[in-house]
Amino acid sequence: MPSALKIAYYGDDFTGATDTLATAARAGLRTLLFLGLPGAAQLERAGPLDCLGIAGAARAMTPAEMQAELEPVGRLFAQLGAPVMHYKTCSTFDSAPHIGSIGTAIRVLQPHTRNAFVPIVGGQPNLRRYCVFGNLFASAGPAMHRIDRHPTMRRHPVTPMHEADLRLHFAQQGLQLASLDYPDYQQSESALDQQLSALISQQPDAVLLDIAHTQDLAIVGRLIWQSACRQPLLAAGPSSVVQALAAHWQGQAPQTLLAHATIAPAPGPVLVLAGSLSPMTARQIKAASSYEQLLLDAPRLANDMAYRSQMAKDIALRLQQGINMLACTSSEGQIAPADAPADARALALACGELLAQVLKLAPIKRLGVAGGDTSSHAVQALDAWGLSYQAQLAPGVALCRLHSDDLALDGLEIMLKGGQMGGEMLFEELLSGIC
Repeated sequence: MPSALKIAYYGDDFTGATDTLATAARAGLRTLLFLGLPGAAQLERAGPLDCLGIAGAARAMTPAEMQAELEPVGRLFAQLGAPVMHYKTCSTFDSAPHIGSIGTAIRVLQPHTRNAFVPIVGGQPNLRRYCVFGNLFASAGPAMHRIDRHPTMRRHPVTPMHEADLRLHFAQQGLQLASLDYPDYQQSESALDQQLSALISQQPDAVLLDIAHTQDLAIVGRLIWQSACRQPLLAAGPSSVVQALAAHWQGQAPQTLLAHATIAPAPGPVLVLAGSLSPMTARQIKAASSYEQLLLDAPRLANDMAYRSQMAKDIALRLQQGINMLACTSSEGQIAPADAPADARALALACGELLAQVLKLAPIKRLGVAGGDTSSHAVQALDAWGLSYQAQLAPGVALCRLHSDDLALDGLEIMLKGGQMGGEMLFEELLSGIC
């Protein structure tokens, strides 16, 4: 693999950023995920990279906050000279004009590339997410749902999805999209290139690219890479952006994907902090029989510093006694009111502060955090600067190694997972390992 940086990506939450980290690493790309804007010393310490990531929390930000967050990211990525600048979104594209706006992200970042082609890759088949004629579908257990009828995403506590047609969804965020539908990919390469050129000549804000089948990825990857080689571009979408590029490169020069690494049993007590309200996380909590479970009072955790401090001491004491702990803000997967994003954010921030206090009192070797916003704020509360990929626990769920100048934190194995990710036994597998 050439030494030049190929992809620089910003993950709009930490769980998604680690999925892209795992995707790139398993494709053979030298990859490191920074936990904030890296300085020159950190970049030098990282060494030559094919893929560089920054884990952020823009998914939980207002447009003004996103502007302040992403403008320096765009400048850095432009300086690094990566052909593809990737704004990594959740595979469900949950966002809204007032919070986590993908439209805002594109408007801030695109001027740093100047390429008129702004691809938005819809769908990620390995997570059972599909974009068909511009409409998004996602699984919930064995069943497949249009995203606006998805049992979890239509009731997301902060950014519920009420529109399945992504062109209409992004129109609400100020973007006018053209689109390529998956049957178009059956044309010859030259005919498809001409169709895309005609769409770009209409000057849309972005072009939505269907992903209906795994084989669509390499076709989409070719379209993105050939344009990026002419002029750096901004791409938006889930980890399928990197999957598409990797599929194209592997078609040109086949490589062997990294095998699924085995995961050894945890070398000591494990802590799982579950701030997710999803039904899947609730099932994982119910199945976690090897943990002592502590149900946290969410309003008190968010608003009462004394309560937060006492809970941290209680959790740390049990960990010091060698007991695996699962601290959760919900045991039944209840969905918070959709009109209370401030409360959800305050809770995520409080979870981060709780975690930082626990780890100061009881350093451990393996940690799990469930929930996108919870993961973002929890890791930001730690004195760490990077993550590297170790192994995959489940599709969309990676076990990573934390990099920190604090020797007590450096080398901590950490799993960050979105609410819907992983099987029911995920927390048990985090503890017992996978052969």
